Amino acid sequence: MTTAANVNDVTQTLALVDGIPPVAGRPGRLRRRPEALLGDKGYDSNTYRDELRRRRILPVISRRGSPNIKGMGKLRYVVEQTFALLLHFKRLAVRWEGRTELHDAFISLACSLICWRRLKKPSHDRVTSSCGLLALQESCRSCAAVGSAAE
Repeated sequence: MTTAANVNDVTQTLALVDGIPPVAGRPGRLRRRPEALLGDKGYDSNTYRDELRRRRILPVISRRGSPNIKGMGKLRYVVEQTFALLLHFKRLAVRWEGRTELHDAFISLACSLICWRRLKKPSHDRVTSSCGLLALQESCRSCAAVGSAAE
C-alpha cells in the first residue's frame, strides 16, 4: 500500500489489515486475519487498538512515553532490514515516479532482485532443508512481507 508522504501511518492500519490476502498454513480454511499486529509508537492509538481487538487481532504496539516492549526488535528486524535493502535502490529512495503503479512495480522488481541475490549465495551461507524449500522461504520472508503490504 503506497500513500502520500504527509499521511499518518496509523490512519492506514485498518486498510492494511483488510488488504492482507488469505494465507495457507495449517490444514483447513485459509487464514484471513493475523493473530497479532506489531507496530512501533507511531501506531499508538486507542481507537485503532480497540478496533483491532474487535476483529480478534492482538495489538502489540509500544505506547508513547513508555519504554519499548522487550524483545520487539527481534521481530521487527525483518521489516527494518527490508527497508534498508530497498533503499539501496536509488530510484526507490528518491521516488522520481509520479505514478503509484510504477513505484509499486519497482518495489516488486527490487524485492525480486534481493531474493535472487540471497539465493545466489553459496549454500553454506544459508540453512537448507532436504528439499531446499526452507532456504527459499527464509531468504524471501522479508520481500514477501513487503510485497503483501504493497498490494
